[in-house]
Amino acid sequence: MSLTNEHIKNRLVEKFGEALTNFEESHGMLSFHAPKELNLKVMQFLYDEEDLQFRFLSDLTAVHYPDQKGAELAVVYHLHAFVPNVRLRFKVFTDIQAPQVFTASQLFSTANWMERETYDFFGVDFVGHPNLIRILNVDEMDYFPMRKEFPLEDQSRVDKDDEMFGRGGSVGI
Repeated sequence: MSLTNEHIKNRLVEKFGEALTNFEESHGMLSFHAPKELNLKVMQFLYDEEDLQFRFLSDLTAVHYPDQKGAELAVVYHLHAFVPNVRLRFKVFTDIQAPQVFTASQLFSTANWMERETYDFFGVDFVGHPNLIRILNVDEMDYFPMRKEFPLEDQSRVDKDDEMFGRGGSVGI
C-alpha cells in the first residue's frame, strides 16, 4: 500500500482527534496545524509508526504573522518519509510575548542548527535545546531581523521621490 495524504490524515486524527486542525493539501503536500504543546508528540508519532516513517526533518523555520494577536509566530516543520517519498508540513503557533516551543533536537539531529537559526532570526525559544545561541547574527543584537516589526522604508527621507522611480506623478517623456 502506498502512503497517501488521506491515510496520514486519518492516522493523525485517530491519534490526536480534534487537536489537529486546518488540514489541507497544496501541490500534493499535506499541511495541518497542531497546538504547540503537542509538537513533539506529533513528530514522535509520525516518526515511530511503521506505516508512516517520517524520519527526516528537512526544514524548520518560522513565520511572523503580526496581525494574529496571541499567535503571531508560527514554527513550521517539513518532514519527509524517504521510502514512500512523501513530505508533509505542519505549523505550531505561539504568542510573540512568550515564544516557547519544545525543541525537536532530541528526535532529529538536523533540528539543532535549524532551531538556532530560527531563534536567531525570529526569537523562538526552543525549550530544552542544548545550545540555543545566535548562530548567524552578532550577540549584541537586541532584536530579531525577520520579524515584521519595522517599516520597510524610512518615510522621512526627502531624497527619495517616487517620480524618480516611475511610481506615481506625471508620466511622459
